[in-house]
This record gives sequence, C-alpha cells and structure tokens, in this order.
Amino acid sequence: MSGRPFLQIPGPTNVPERILRAMARPVIDHRGPEFAALTKEILPGMRQVFRTAHGAIVIYPASGTGAWEAALVNVVRPGERVLSFDNGHFSSQFAQTARDLGIEVEEVPLRWGQDVPPELVEEQLRADADHRIRAVLIVQNETSTGVTANVPAIRRAIDAAGHDALLIVDTVSALASIDFRFDEWGVDVALCGSQKGLMLPPGLGILCVGDRARQVAERGGAPRHFFDWRPVIRDNAAGFFPYTPATLLLFGLHEALTMLFEEGFDEVLARHQRLADAVRVAVAAWRLQPLGERPERLSNSLTAVVMPEGISSNDLIRRARERFDLSLGVGLGRINGKVFRIGHLGALNELEVLGTLAGTELALVESGVPIELGSGVAAGQRQFARVEAPLAAV
Repeated sequence: MSGRPFLQIPGPTNVPERILRAMARPVIDHRGPEFAALTKEILPGMRQVFRTAHGAIVIYPASGTGAWEAALVNVVRPGERVLSFDNGHFSSQFAQTARDLGIEVEEVPLRWGQDVPPELVEEQLRADADHRIRAVLIVQNETSTGVTANVPAIRRAIDAAGHDALLIVDTVSALASIDFRFDEWGVDVALCGSQKGLMLPPGLGILCVGDRARQVAERGGAPRHFFDWRPVIRDNAAGFFPYTPATLLLFGLHEALTMLFEEGFDEVLARHQRLADAVRVAVAAWRLQPLGERPERLSNSLTAVVMPEGISSNDLIRRARERFDLSLGVGLGRINGKVFRIGHLGALNELEVLGTLAGTELALVESGVPIELGSGVAAGQRQFARVEAPLAAV
C-alpha cells in the first residue's frame, strides 16, 4: 500500500526521523567517558519532564510492565498491602502485578470509564486504622478508557486521612502529553515507558523516585536484584549503570528530550490539549460517545469511543487497517469489541489528526455506522481554526 501508514494507537507512537537518526549510530563503550557524558545530560532532562528538583531518575532496559515491578519491589514486601482501584485494563494489570509478587491487594472495583474518586481514597485509608496499606497505586491516564485521575486531589485525600501510604503513579501514557508534577503533587514514585509521549520505540522503563520512597527502600522492600534501584542511583552519579544499558535507545532519549525542550515543554502539553479537543468534537459530530463519564477527566493523549450497539469495534479496526493502512487501538479486556481508541499523543500535528479523523470516518461508514462523511473532519477543522460555524458561501 502506497503512502505513509497511520499509526494512531495509544502507543507505541510514531518515532520522529530525528530520533531514528540519533539511534542509527555505532554502539559505544557503556563504560567510557562519552557514555557517561550522555547519561549526565539525560538524567537532568528527565527530571524536567517529571517536574522534580530532587527526584532520582532510574532507567531500566524494560517495558512499562518492568517499571511497575521495579516500583513495587523496592518499597513493598511480600505479604504487605497496597490499595488500588480497578477502573480499566491497566489499573487492573498493575494490581495483578502486585499480586504476582506476593503483595496483598485491596482492590476497589469501579466502572470502566470512571475516574478514581479522591473521597473514596480517603475513605479506604481512614478505614485502615492499623496502617497496613503501604502504597496507593494510581494510573494517571488509564490507556484503555481514556480517563485521567486527579492525582493532586488523591494526594490531598491521602494527607486528609492522616495516612503514611506511598503514592505510586503510573504515568505511562501521560508523561510528556498530560500535565504531571512530581514535586508539587507529592508523588513518591512515578513510572513511565519510552514508547508514548517520549516518542521512542519500546524498550525503556523509567522511574522517578522521591526521598521518602528511597528511605523506605533502604530498610524494606522485597528481595530484588535487577530492579533494585539503589545500585542504579549510585552508579548513575558517575554516569554509568550496574548492568548493560540500552545504549542506542539512550541516544534516542537524549534527542527526544532535545525536541521536547526546543518546542517548549508547556507548548507540548498545550498541543496535546488542542489535538484532543479536535478529536472530541469530531466524536460528538459523529453522534458517538467517549467511554469516559466526565468531560473534565477525558484524556489528552487518547480517546476511547463507544461503538453503537450491534457493531463490533474489531470489525472497524480491521477495516481501517486493511483498507486505509490506519491502525486504531482495540478495546482491551472486558470492553473488547465495544470501543475503539484513537491515539493523539507523541510526535503529531493538526494535519495528521485530520487525516486520522478522515480515515476513521471512512472505516466507520464501511462498518455500517450511520455517520455523515466529513462531519468529524469539519468539526476538527473548525476547532483548529477557532471557527464557531461553517463559513458562508462566497
């Protein structure tokens, strides 16, 4: 099929040419001075992205799933308890990771499409009179549902309960796409992967670790070796790692950070807001609904769209891929076949979003969804052009 394929899943995202070129180079000595200098530039850059002055950046050659495990084993022992909220596929899997590590999970079921109510966090922690809960697990941007958590409000809820539980936040599909403030919001551990807002291929699991979590790790946590962040933080001081790092991906990360700061990090977040707004008005023009229940908690990195009754989203996704070389996100877990997801994060601009909307419209019509062709594209165009109504004929 000729033309550029449209990869519009919520990650992995498109990798810019600049980043590909940065990685297309000979492998260097990961114990040499050139690599040490690279590391010492990357770590402060990642602190800027996490918006932290003193949080320790820990980079593993792993996926976001590895970052989940690293976040847990350093601060929670087997048999200790964590609090989680099941409002989507990834929050559910984060909790399952904890169970598989021998951690007790107090999991509160929510509707998929609902955000985590801060008042419920406070209620659960107040009920934990013995302070058995060691950490609260939150997915900032639930990638399966397109719903964001109010992280600062959850921090206030933990404090209002007078509880000492750590706040561990998954920012995998949020970081560098949706506002996140490690220091200001009182987060203890945050984690992400390289393949979404950071615009890299999969392969890096990245953590930001606060002082309180580091103190807990010194005296507790689970038995661990590869995911022990203490030797990583120690060796990073000299620019090195206690294992063989993913050297070429780190060159790519350096270029990705350069690109983010060239655009201006606040503008990166504003761009994601603009793109998300256009997709949302397009969905409304199609007379379809997002899965997220509250407009103010809808994601700026993806939109999960509910299909009409009796029409499978899997058929839509297949048609989009086979007919138009457009990759849309599938419905995960219990919502498979019921929703499709449009990714609008990473290296993306207005024209690419309009192309995605056009391709999605064609696939919707061919799947039997009764929409008016051009309605979503026109709504998106008006959103970008800030035009309230169609222009009159000249």
